[in-house]
Amino acid sequence: MISMYTKQEIILKSHREGKSQRLISKELGISRKTVKKYITQFDARLQSGEPPQEVISTYLSDPPTYQSEKRGKTKLTTEVQDTIDALLAGNEEKKLQGLRKQVLKKCDILALLQEQGIDIGYTTVCNYIKEKQEKVTPKEAYIRQEYVPGEVCEFDWGEIKLYIGEKLLRFQLAVFTTAYSNYRFAAIYQRQDTLAFMESHVSFFEHLQGVHKEMVYDNMRVAVARFIGPHQKEPTQALLQLRGHYQFSHRFCNSYRGNEKGHVERSVEYIRRKSFGVKCHFKDLEEATAWLLAKITVLNNTRQRLTGKTANELLADERASLLPLPTRLLCSDQIQLRVDKYATVSYKTNRYSVPDDLVGAFVQAKIMSHQIWFYHKDCKVATHVRSYHRHEWVIKIDHYLNTFKRKPGALAGSMALASSGYLKQLYETHFMEESRNFIDLLSYCQQHAITDEKLEQAVKKLTQSPVKELTTEKIKALLGNKQDEFRVPVWTQTTAMAKSQLQQLSALIN
Repeated sequence: MISMYTKQEIILKSHREGKSQRLISKELGISRKTVKKYITQFDARLQSGEPPQEVISTYLSDPPTYQSEKRGKTKLTTEVQDTIDALLAGNEEKKLQGLRKQVLKKCDILALLQEQGIDIGYTTVCNYIKEKQEKVTPKEAYIRQEYVPGEVCEFDWGEIKLYIGEKLLRFQLAVFTTAYSNYRFAAIYQRQDTLAFMESHVSFFEHLQGVHKEMVYDNMRVAVARFIGPHQKEPTQALLQLRGHYQFSHRFCNSYRGNEKGHVERSVEYIRRKSFGVKCHFKDLEEATAWLLAKITVLNNTRQRLTGKTANELLADERASLLPLPTRLLCSDQIQLRVDKYATVSYKTNRYSVPDDLVGAFVQAKIMSHQIWFYHKDCKVATHVRSYHRHEWVIKIDHYLNTFKRKPGALAGSMALASSGYLKQLYETHFMEESRNFIDLLSYCQQHAITDEKLEQAVKKLTQSPVKELTTEKIKALLGNKQDEFRVPVWTQTTAMAKSQLQQLSALIN
């Protein structure tokens, strides 16, 4: 194949410089047949009766053309095409059998052909398959939509992987995108279950302080109970409950047509990339959630290309068109559980502690996506962060204080102490030989609602002071100093305030 430049050189050297075809072929390094071809074409155009100047201008500006339609395929022979067709037919059979994720890709087909000794390139295989598929399924036309304020909102799930602490965990991202304003909202959940589905909607509607008239979903299990015929779907009880409470209508996409809710399809990828493509290591799930909300706030304050407005500005325009927000829908499962001899109740392979005076009693568990609340005789007795691991003991040491007072020797090797974090460190550092005093300190903290953080702060300030020995009484004295909010002034030997405080602590020591 020669270039337009070479074609021009052939004509100019022949008609302007009067060189022979042999010499032109030698100078340009191309075949004499090629030189003769273009000179003959040019002479024929000159003899056609057109103005010479117009012939020169148009002919020299036209790129060289080749007739490749009648040229036979040297590598993509009929036998190779039949082999590729058989592999594609096998893919279609797998799809009918529900094995869609096990079909062969183009690179797999190329590898199989090469294993059979067929010398063919990847581009040739891709072009043939593309041409074959376009004949069977022509390209789909997309219909541009015009959205009305307050009418449509789309929902979808997306998977994310985050390092919580030092452990890589998989989470689910519930994403909402309004069709008119392209306003985005997202929340992190452990699973794509019914509770997460309902709680995400409640959080989104409360965030907007209103409800869109129509919600759009794909064929997710938490929204579609079963298929009725080729196009009809029966909604789940959870979706019906949301519809009835918030009074919106719903619409399902066709199967394998995620583009029918293209706003949220793009939003899932966009939010995931903008939020967690930069940072994916977090101390806990609360920190990851705060990071996500901060990033979404930035995205919603970014000006959009088409409108020149931010999503927040467009959302303000459609707030007046939203349905009014009703009272909060309570999303939880209720189950009655019996307390075992370890003062724990079992739920989904995990155990959660309750106060030890409830051994043998029944408690009512209110289960949510992130927390579990336990009630006994209509009083809340325990709250735990819900665990999604298997065979895990979720225990609070405060629930066993009555038992520890009777059995202080059981404290050192207890699972309650081992899982208590800072309290275990405090015990091993200062109270290894004084279990009763440590239990008394825990009881004091429980009665006065003193958190582990405040306790740690008080202990740290005492250990940095001239106090020689850390005791329960000294910690209580500092914790009880509410006016100073657990603050110990700088300890110096020259100020009257320091001397006064030293005298108070000396009285406790004596």
